[in-house]
Amino acid sequence: MVPRYARPAMTAIWDPEAKYRIWFEIEAHATQKLGELGVVPESGPKALWDWWNTNPKVDVEAIDAKEAILKHDVIAFLDWVAEQVGPEARFMHQGMTSSDVLDTTLAVQLVRATDLLLEDMDALLAAIKRRALEHKYTPTIGRSHGIHAEPTTFGLKLAQAYVEFERGRKRLVAAREEIATCAISGAVGTFANIDPSVEEYVAEKLGLAVEPVSTQVIPRDRHAAYFATLAVVASSIERVAVEIRHLQRTEVLEAEEYFAPGQKGSSAMPHKRNPILTENLTGQARMIRAYALPAMENVALWHERDISHSSVERFIGPDATITLDFALARLTGVIDKLLIYPERMQKNLDKMGGLVHSQRVLLALTQAGITRDNAYRLVQRNAMKVWESDGALSLLELLKADPEVAAAMSEQELEEKFNLDYHFKHVDTVFTRVFG
Repeated sequence: MVPRYARPAMTAIWDPEAKYRIWFEIEAHATQKLGELGVVPESGPKALWDWWNTNPKVDVEAIDAKEAILKHDVIAFLDWVAEQVGPEARFMHQGMTSSDVLDTTLAVQLVRATDLLLEDMDALLAAIKRRALEHKYTPTIGRSHGIHAEPTTFGLKLAQAYVEFERGRKRLVAAREEIATCAISGAVGTFANIDPSVEEYVAEKLGLAVEPVSTQVIPRDRHAAYFATLAVVASSIERVAVEIRHLQRTEVLEAEEYFAPGQKGSSAMPHKRNPILTENLTGQARMIRAYALPAMENVALWHERDISHSSVERFIGPDATITLDFALARLTGVIDKLLIYPERMQKNLDKMGGLVHSQRVLLALTQAGITRDNAYRLVQRNAMKVWESDGALSLLELLKADPEVAAAMSEQELEEKFNLDYHFKHVDTVFTRVFG
């Protein structure tokens, strides 16, 4: 985790003390149920909860010191708790194995992290919606292959981003459900030394579902799907970030990141206003995607378990969620303050002498009785003259002067094909689909 790209609420989930507190709750809830089943005396869970209700500080350094000797984190934790609680602590961990604690804790952490990510998504969606409605009918050029294609609106660009993140949010909800499972099944997952009702009890207390079959570990296909979902959301962030970066290029300059008073863009060139936030988002997206691959490689564990996944998850659990939380918040800020230049959009639209209306003329010529191949040839030969003049010539005027075109269409009919509003007649339909 890099503090520069971290926010307090998300990092708190992965704090060592927070982790140990979840460990205790799992152990105490399990012991509570064992007491109700008569497997351990009721004095066991009572002693645990009595101590816990004094709100003790978890001594992370003391636990870590024990682990340095024992080479086992769960045993170190259990020994430390026993020192605090006394003899009744011996009833903890009855019939359980370390993975019961570790895997269930990871599930709790990922659920809590996802709840924050969903809040982030809601804030981002609200910002995109506001700006989309603001620029619903702001004309701009649509580009394919980076080349002028046909007119669109900036609102439609943002509407597309909105539905993409809406899909991402649905995927996050599904990923949260899939990752939210509890395993308290003991060695190799057979429940030989612990009743399945203990697992059900702990799961209910922690707001998790019961893992149907845990082979001492929760199957890692769940985690692979989870981190893959984070990677897809990150890719959506990058898609919007790259679009903004392109729009901020000097030759385009249709939109740009907010440039704060006193901000400086370059140590060498005082004139620079660089898209540093969206470039940063591109880099963060690369990292979040990188965490998906080791999560997939974790699926193939040996037999009922090994711990090759453990070190991986100590990295990717905190890093992927913390980075995505930061990236979503950063993109929300970018969208919220994005500087948008409708006049420059219109200027760029008009730059190439009306080439953006070529398809309408093509279709009109075919409807006038000319074969599509010939119609394409007529429009293209005039369009290329405009292209090669860098927009100095007018496609409309060249078409009017072309005898073959004039024989099929009147000047008035041609002029009608260059009406910009024609392209926006279904904007309402799209916005109704997106925003209701």
